[in-house]
Amino acid sequence: MKAIYLASNSPRRWELLRSLGLQLHRIAGEIDETPLPNEQAKAYCLRIALAKNRAAQAVSSTENFTNLPILTADTTVSIDGKILGKPKDQADAITMLQQLSGRTHQVFTAVCVSYSGEQFECVQTSEVTFKTLSEAEISAYVETGEPMDKAGAYGIQGVGGIFISHLEGSFTGVMGLPLFETAELLRKCGVQILH
Repeated sequence: MKAIYLASNSPRRWELLRSLGLQLHRIAGEIDETPLPNEQAKAYCLRIALAKNRAAQAVSSTENFTNLPILTADTTVSIDGKILGKPKDQADAITMLQQLSGRTHQVFTAVCVSYSGEQFECVQTSEVTFKTLSEAEISAYVETGEPMDKAGAYGIQGVGGIFISHLEGSFTGVMGLPLFETAELLRKCGVQILH
């Protein structure tokens, strides 16, 4: 089996899964992504990925979908225990980048795959260190528009990658889908990447 449902609007997740040779079908998995009071970033990330999967399962069961694995994911950036979501506007993006400048932060990506009544999930954690950014660099980067649809206001696979002085973890995890862990979860559901 090489086909799965992806409940995500992320072009990066779509691109990463297509690079594995998978046939992808979109499925809705929309939920309220508001963090709970005092919720830790890792727990939040996993809760969101699981909730998206439940929502996608509900859609697939009511709309006569083919029985295929459903993959959902969520990426959360955290610094000083604070969750940094997608910026609301340019000012918010600037504030986030100022917080990340010259410091190490965590990126959590939770992946959930369900199929035929079984569900498998994991959370991959990466430590990302930014160089010290000048106000001019931050402003110029925000002007590119790249930060606006990304947790933490940067994209490691784009221009934002020039800010990263050190990465411990998974490059693709920071992008939005850790390929090693994802392939392992898919394998448990009968999806073979190299067969």
